[in-house]
Amino acid sequence: MRSSGLIVAVCTILVMPLANAAAAEAVANPAIDIAGYLRVSRQALDRRETHRLTESEFIRMSREPGTVVLDARSRQKFDELHVKGAISLSFPDIAIGSLKNAFPDKGTRILIYCNNNFLNAEEPFPSKLPSASLNISTYIALYDYGYTNVYELGPQLDIGASMLEFESAPPPAP
Repeated sequence: MRSSGLIVAVCTILVMPLANAAAAEAVANPAIDIAGYLRVSRQALDRRETHRLTESEFIRMSREPGTVVLDARSRQKFDELHVKGAISLSFPDIAIGSLKNAFPDKGTRILIYCNNNFLNAEEPFPSKLPSASLNISTYIALYDYGYTNVYELGPQLDIGASMLEFESAPPPAP
């Protein structure tokens, strides 16, 4: 009885890695690369720290020619309220083609902000977990697509005290 338990344990130790490898191979998808995402995330993190802006720097840079302010929140949230002059490109829509159309020059200076930059406006800017902040995923995605002239609004601002100008999209025509 004891030797059969030992045999089962040895077989489990030998067979499980093979089964796990076979399972991983069965669900492999060359269009999804978590290791690549983690590698790019680490690279983007180093650059991001020198590309975070104060509110006044963000405002100043947003007024300079050739600078684009990008809002990657949903179109619905963008329409509710956004930084004046920002363009909407919802994060799920960030892809090779949409980026090429929106920013044909990868050297374009792009300023980003997200929900977690603003307090006291929960409807248009609902809070996310700090580790799930849209700024992080947007910055990493743009970096991965080759856009390295990207700057992020750094602080969390009370929307009522912010120096930024905001606007809403006009309501749809009846």
